[in-house]
Amino acid sequence: MSTTAEHHRQNGLHAAQQGHWEAARRAFERATRAAPRDALAWMNLARAQARSQQLPAAIASTRRAIALEPQGPLGYLMCSEYQLQSGDARAAAQTLTEAPASVPRDHDWYAGLGVALFQSQRLSEAVTAHLQALALKIDAPLLHYRLGLIFKDLGLASEAAECLRTATLLDDDHVRTLALSHLVLAARQSCDWARLDADTADLLALIDEVRPGAHAHLLAPFVLLAAPATTAQQWRIGALRTDGLTRGITPLPPPPSQRRPGRIRIGYLSSDFLHHATAMLLTELLECHDRSRFEVFCYSHGHDDGSASRQRIVAAPEHFINVRGVQGDAVARRMRADAIDIAIDLKGHTRDSRFEILAYRPAPVQIAFLGYPATSGAPFLDYFVGDPISTPLAHATHFSEKLAQLPHSYQPNDRQRPCPPTPSRKKLGLPQQAVVLACFNQTYKFSPQMIDLWAHILRGAPAAVLWLLEWTHSARTNLAREFAARGIGAERLLWAPAEHLAPHIARMGAADLFLDTWPCNAHTTASEALWAGVPVLTCPGETFASRVGASLVAACELPQRLIATTPADYVRTAIQLANAPTELAALKQHLRGRHADLPLFDTPRYTRDFEALLTRMFERRQRGEAPDHLPAAPLKPAAEGERASRLHALESPC
Repeated sequence: MSTTAEHHRQNGLHAAQQGHWEAARRAFERATRAAPRDALAWMNLARAQARSQQLPAAIASTRRAIALEPQGPLGYLMCSEYQLQSGDARAAAQTLTEAPASVPRDHDWYAGLGVALFQSQRLSEAVTAHLQALALKIDAPLLHYRLGLIFKDLGLASEAAECLRTATLLDDDHVRTLALSHLVLAARQSCDWARLDADTADLLALIDEVRPGAHAHLLAPFVLLAAPATTAQQWRIGALRTDGLTRGITPLPPPPSQRRPGRIRIGYLSSDFLHHATAMLLTELLECHDRSRFEVFCYSHGHDDGSASRQRIVAAPEHFINVRGVQGDAVARRMRADAIDIAIDLKGHTRDSRFEILAYRPAPVQIAFLGYPATSGAPFLDYFVGDPISTPLAHATHFSEKLAQLPHSYQPNDRQRPCPPTPSRKKLGLPQQAVVLACFNQTYKFSPQMIDLWAHILRGAPAAVLWLLEWTHSARTNLAREFAARGIGAERLLWAPAEHLAPHIARMGAADLFLDTWPCNAHTTASEALWAGVPVLTCPGETFASRVGASLVAACELPQRLIATTPADYVRTAIQLANAPTELAALKQHLRGRHADLPLFDTPRYTRDFEALLTRMFERRQRGEAPDHLPAAPLKPAAEGERASRLHALESPC
């Protein structure tokens, strides 16, 4: 390297040490002009470009470095990392897998390859890469953590739990913080509860004690939805993660005081515009929006799965914008340029979320809706959409957002959801004369306490069987053992394999009663059961996730007794109904005979109510008023007494 190039390199390194990445980038650019054949100069430039949010340029610079030094592993690793950051996991994996065999491959190489393969959903190959990395460094806690995540996605919850536990034992700092949430979730998914109480207590203590910035953003809020956590802990873990995700984000300048004339512009932000539960609920709402009053945008940061669901949801809004791989500030600027009035985040603290984009404040009004059933803890989200049952105003202190209530259930539904004929019980392997109690929830929502209640129900209803989904073999084995310990034989348990949506809904109709779980209820699964004509017995608690079932049941105008007020009431009601097949048949007939007019499935009515709520938010903003709680508009007189009765019954939750 020439003297001039070295001078610029030193200037760049000094600027980088000070965190002045734009100055570093300019200095390294001068270094590459002075020494265009120096691979290290190009890698220095690439690093500064990446830190300056110029990922395409950074990738191009690493390719120059690779061309100059094709046997050096660092250029490939940097290129792969920046491709991952840009959202192109497939290219990131290809960069490493197609490198010449003569390039040295060490622990860092296999670790980077494992991440790229994992994010490309090449899970078996990702396992192999991680094992190769561990063979070179067996005590690397981050590798054990990542291997646990891969096993979880492979449906190997027990193996995932073991890897995650190893990570917590090897590290007492940020990797432990990362792994502990996922360890609790993996144990719940496999129904391996031997150490669940202790692990959960450690997690809750960490949430209570950890300071913002001390790796707290690595906690996974989702796991608390099914754990015995308080609403304050749900808020805190959401706020901690939000703080970590948004540090360094500077909001955009305020929008012009005079908005662009025309319709109210709504912008939905999600990665789930594909074959996903959110899309299955949302699509008809998008199709039913009043185009004379609303202009609808969807900003998609997820992949195209090629499904019919994807094709339909792409066609639903007027504008479908693919922002996959686009930097967050650029997405925010695009939303601002589109003059979005109301930005709607559909993800919250769920996988593949990018809700932190809204920290840039691209829209005057920003709301949390549908995707995450708890407060986000985010100061940049103004409203949380609920209803009088799932988010009563008495629970406003549980939310960082203001509550915005719809008159019926918060949950939209799709009348084009399949509803094929129910196969015979014989074909499904169900006993013809038994009362079939069912719970098709994911097993992470189960707990020893729920199994206690279900065992009590089965003992009180000798003609009943319990029908469960076989999420994983380990969960089935562990659940069978737990029921046996409570005196319930294997012949009382029936198992349904995973199935596609249409046949799944069809078979659900063979059940007589759906038994809900808490503190995390069935959500989409509950509306699927109700759509299939199966009544749902639920028991609401203090959290939003525990009150969804009651919201859905009420929106189907089912009897008040299906919303239990205590666990004892839940058991008593289940036993009474299981021993009253005539009453169960009447409940099923109510659901099957009234699909067209039940509020839960009346999407045009839901859309009008949702648009009215958005209009109230918009008009408050136009008047210069700050966000405030928006109680549900009064119901029509004929329904007021019935809804008031239901709300009174919910004053003493589980």
